[in-house]
Amino acid sequence: MADKKIIAVVGATGAQGGGLVRAILNDKSGGFTARALTRDVKSDKAKELAKLGAEVVAADVDDLESLKRAFTGAYGAFCVTFFWAHFSPEKETAEATAMAQAAKHAGVKHVIWSTLEDTRKWVPLSDNRMPTLMGKYKVPHFDSKGQADHVFRDLGLPTTFLLTSFYWDNLIHFGMGPKKGPDGKLAFTLPMGDKKLPGIAAEDIGKCAFGIFKKGSEFIGKTVGIAGEHATGAQMAAALTKALGQEVRYNAVSPEAYRGFGFPGAEDLGNMFQFKRDFEQVFCGARNLDVARALNPSLQTFDAWLAQNKNRIPLA
Repeated sequence: MADKKIIAVVGATGAQGGGLVRAILNDKSGGFTARALTRDVKSDKAKELAKLGAEVVAADVDDLESLKRAFTGAYGAFCVTFFWAHFSPEKETAEATAMAQAAKHAGVKHVIWSTLEDTRKWVPLSDNRMPTLMGKYKVPHFDSKGQADHVFRDLGLPTTFLLTSFYWDNLIHFGMGPKKGPDGKLAFTLPMGDKKLPGIAAEDIGKCAFGIFKKGSEFIGKTVGIAGEHATGAQMAAALTKALGQEVRYNAVSPEAYRGFGFPGAEDLGNMFQFKRDFEQVFCGARNLDVARALNPSLQTFDAWLAQNKNRIPLA
């Protein structure tokens, strides 16, 4: 173990971080070991990672000193934020800043920052095509990550900026799966029209991140976008129909309708999907399937993911 390079993984019990920790630990002959950062080292997920061979360390993204301690001695750091835990762009920017400062303090040799586009570069606040939210954002959970990119750059950190995609796991955990309508038929709802949505299995994000760390300095200073597939709502509904063995139709609603659904974050997500729809070429173009597959040869397609996970999708 002593000669292995430590990768400190923020959010190790979450979707992205957990995937990375498992990818590192599954590569027995590789030159890396995983330090799993979590708020609660006694949680079931943390214990599970310890059992697999991870060094589990208590750290809190709101506590800079705990991050400094957790990053000390690490070769690499995977930095990710948790917008949906608090819905605060300011808090997310503060979390990113703390991680960057801790990585600088610890002299980390390679940082991966899991980020997203600042949509205001394409849709300025004065553009009324979509409403401005919280006074200064178009897509708060995108914009706050994108605006934090400069913190890593300004500190001169050796950073790879990782652009992720829509998790197909949202169909299981986030209530985005097919729903039964009044007619008893299943419908899959997205405000994407006929445009393609880049998607990925959450586990594959961690595997791609590990691929980046294994490449050494090749991706330092670069932005890398990943997806498992680019698919339209109609194509996703067809794949769901095949996997579930019952018809799932595509319910293409307007972004306005989606913003009005009333669940926490509906406006943010309505704007997000509208951004992906209106700037399909930019958004899909930034997420290259060949690059993702080169980093992670076991990259799943939507069909492959459904074959493994169809029984976990709640069909309310």
